Amino acid sequence: MPSEVENPILFHSELPDFSFDDDTGVSGWITHASTEEKVTIAGLNYIFCSDEYLLDINIKHLNHNYLTDIITFPYQEGKVLESDIFISVDRVKDNAAELKIDWFDELCRVMIHGFLHLCGYKDKTDDEQAVMRKKEDYYLSLRSF
Repeated sequence: MPSEVENPILFHSELPDFSFDDDTGVSGWITHASTEEKVTIAGLNYIFCSDEYLLDINIKHLNHNYLTDIITFPYQEGKVLESDIFISVDRVKDNAAELKIDWFDELCRVMIHGFLHLCGYKDKTDDEQAVMRKKEDYYLSLRSF
């Protein structure tokens, strides 16, 4: 009898008052995106943390002294994705409030944004940002949760 395959998308929290249970189907949604992008997910660790926690990572590992909503550390080879993806819950909530949108919608955008970076999409130029935003919007439109 074949054993059940373990989900390669995991969710962790560095915050004492925040946990992310995947009862909404986020991992299935990201897995669907991986099929469309023609990549394989070997292991994605989404780590939810505070602004302070992510700023420390940004300073220590990237020499950037500013707040950000996400930092993605790819460990992959080619189209087999493996990464630790750190997301500041503080930043996501603040951005959602500023944009006057639901914070969970913004969280999903940030999560798929990190995934898309792993797929090779960039966002340094205006043209790259436009492509990235179009892809984010497309995958957000596919959510059923």
